[in-house]
Amino acid sequence: MGQKLTPKVILEGTRLTFKTEIAFALNEHPRFVGPRKYRYHSPLISGEWCAFTNYPWGRGLINYAPEEEAQALETYQTWVRLFELQKYYSWIVDRFHLSTQLYQKMRYGRAPDFSWLEDRLAAINFRLIYCWRSPESFASAREERLKVSGNPSQYDDLDLFIREQGLMRELVEGSRLPSLWVDVSDNDIPRAVEGIVDWMEGTGGLWMPD
Repeated sequence: MGQKLTPKVILEGTRLTFKTEIAFALNEHPRFVGPRKYRYHSPLISGEWCAFTNYPWGRGLINYAPEEEAQALETYQTWVRLFELQKYYSWIVDRFHLSTQLYQKMRYGRAPDFSWLEDRLAAINFRLIYCWRSPESFASAREERLKVSGNPSQYDDLDLFIREQGLMRELVEGSRLPSLWVDVSDNDIPRAVEGIVDWMEGTGGLWMPD
């Protein structure tokens, strides 16, 4: 029996950077989570779940209202404690605290300090994967997304995504987590996934140190 695979990654980036597609592909990659003879559920979670409101496309951990900040911070405390209690497992997170900071800064001009969160995530070997694309490539990504989106109007303003990406870059540069920047401008998800797995393997991100 080989060394147990316990990769823990947070995929960040603005919309249309294929974070969710990459997350699902990672969750089935034999070098990332091991070979599988049958499909089963393993932890793939998202800060984008709109769990604070009882209607579709509502508020949640990223786009909470100012009066819901205490609830959001308690949710982050709960998530990180769950990760700590189950650190010898794989966790794939599709958007998390940087997306929260991005939204809160752009919408309300302020965002919570998550240095405490990053310190605890780093201690259990979490890695940050930043998915980004060239400004001119957003249009082709939108065309692909519109084929499947249940809320297509959110992709109307591509200039918004470009502005968001500028701020997200600053947040990633300031992060305390080991990070990999992944250019998805060519829309080549398999290439991006292989690059992530190679980086995780080469930097010790696939396993928990003793």
